[in-house]
Amino acid sequence: MHVYPIVAAAVWGIVSGLSLPRAAYRLAVPSGEPWAAHCPEGHPLPEGIRGWLGPARCPRRAEGGSYGSYGPAVVLALACALACAGLAARVGAHPELVVWLLLVPLGLVLGRVDLKVFRLPDVLTFPAFFGTAALLGLAALLPDHRGSWPRALLGALAVGFVYLLLFLVNPAGMGFGDVKLAPTLGLALGWYGWPTVFTGTFLGFALGAVIGLALIATRRATRKTPLPFGPFMLLGTLTALLLTP
Repeated sequence: MHVYPIVAAAVWGIVSGLSLPRAAYRLAVPSGEPWAAHCPEGHPLPEGIRGWLGPARCPRRAEGGSYGSYGPAVVLALACALACAGLAARVGAHPELVVWLLLVPLGLVLGRVDLKVFRLPDVLTFPAFFGTAALLGLAALLPDHRGSWPRALLGALAVGFVYLLLFLVNPAGMGFGDVKLAPTLGLALGWYGWPTVFTGTFLGFALGAVIGLALIATRRATRKTPLPFGPFMLLGTLTALLLTP
């Protein structure tokens, strides 16, 4: 196992993870409302990239105004670093690793927003799908790749169809944002094969069921309490990628 790609991936995870809190804060608004334009203390956010990417500190108040506690920022950075390093260790220095390293920070923002406001914004889910499909297509043209682009597209179609069917059968039990996220996860899972597609999809539902039952058992929720499903989908996909030989 080569150490340098793992170290580089971990460093990328820390750097990108520390830049996520601002975007997560701005996107965590109820559906139909504009993205947050002010920090919690009322300071207007700067225009351009500085208004979206950066640490959990208000850029208009150097003495310490923040978008929230620094705890979540550290947690995001550590989670991003661990996920990126784990993928680098499992995948190795193959072209598709770059795609996964780009998806990890995006997935963390999506999971964070879904946990806060039960929403998976289109501004992230749509570019995630088309960007992943394009980058995997490029990776398939490079030597030493370890996957199949046509199978990835079929995986996206299959996983997307499963979630769409579940949404149509029981709209109250699943958000349409989950349906729009599913094809992107299907791309990543399908790249490695149908067993990985099954494992990642199953783990998402299994994790959701276990956490839901645990919350009910501890009386922190009831059978009718809504739960954001996006984080379980993302975690199931990551776990399946890490388990893939």
